[in-house]
Amino acid sequence: MERLAAVRFNNVGKYYYFSTTLDLHKGDLVVVETIRGLEMGELVFDLKEMEEFELETELKPIKRLANRADREVYGINQIKAEKSFKICKEIIAESGLDMRLINCEYTLDASKVIFMYTADERVDFRELLKKLASVFKCRIELRQVGPRDKAKIIGGLGVCGLPLCCSSFLGEFDGVSINMAKNQLLAINIDKISGACGRLLCCLKYEDAAYSELKKKFPKIGTRTTLNGHNVKVIGLNVISDLVKIDEDGNISFITLEEYNHPELLLDGETKKEVRTEDKPKEERPPRRKRPEKAKAEGEKNERPKRRPANKKAHASNRNNHARNTNNTNTNNHKSRNNRRKGNRHEERSH
Repeated sequence: MERLAAVRFNNVGKYYYFSTTLDLHKGDLVVVETIRGLEMGELVFDLKEMEEFELETELKPIKRLANRADREVYGINQIKAEKSFKICKEIIAESGLDMRLINCEYTLDASKVIFMYTADERVDFRELLKKLASVFKCRIELRQVGPRDKAKIIGGLGVCGLPLCCSSFLGEFDGVSINMAKNQLLAINIDKISGACGRLLCCLKYEDAAYSELKKKFPKIGTRTTLNGHNVKVIGLNVISDLVKIDEDGNISFITLEEYNHPELLLDGETKKEVRTEDKPKEERPPRRKRPEKAKAEGEKNERPKRRPANKKAHASNRNNHARNTNNTNTNNHKSRNNRRKGNRHEERSH
């Protein structure tokens, strides 16, 4: 009787379903045929009955349980993939193509080699394929991957200090949006809510549903209400601690959700300041350093310093030059007056 088997081909990744009549268990290595060729994968779950699932397509069967020879070939292919990766990288550099090689894989029967790369734009690698085919003598596949797949293949540590989720346990990438960060009341700082791939953190998806459910019992931010005769405005929430942040005429304070829903539990208006108040001390700036002042003698007047007298000889020469220019000007003016008078007299005589 055929049963359902879930097979995964990498340590972390998506698993695919196959049918089998073999007696297999979780963790067994099996050989299956895919669109890429023969591959060896690991059984993720124990076998399940076909009746539990409504399958629309026919599943491919598992070829066999992996034997010792299959495991040895798999190890040899991994060594070949490392060498092929270096060769392909050198050929790409010689061709001058703007593409970054990420990974290299062989199928179990070594009939096909898959090179994974990233590129900012579309790459024309027709000449590259010809060069690779002449070197490796098998089918070549060049697959372009995105930044998330790149982080999944390479791995690394997240901002939490743990291995990346995508390279440790995530099988598929779920859609993550900026609204999830807003729903969890996180500061919209792209650098802090982005992962190693440069995209939004996958872990924003984990608690989004829980926050959506918890926020149903909280008032919306911006809500205005009256508590014990005082007009307040909701300006923030703390869903984990069940606190509501309110603003009462500039007085910022926290009250519990129960106190918000039942204002009679609050203290009187005169003593309301005893409620958890967010008192942030103002940062005092250090006093400016004053310049040291020179000690003044007693009786000394604070007058502006007198200008230093100029050189006497230079001052005298300037005075003489000024006098000469003045005399020359006066002489010229006197001559012009005399000339005008003579002209007037000449005109009277002629008449």
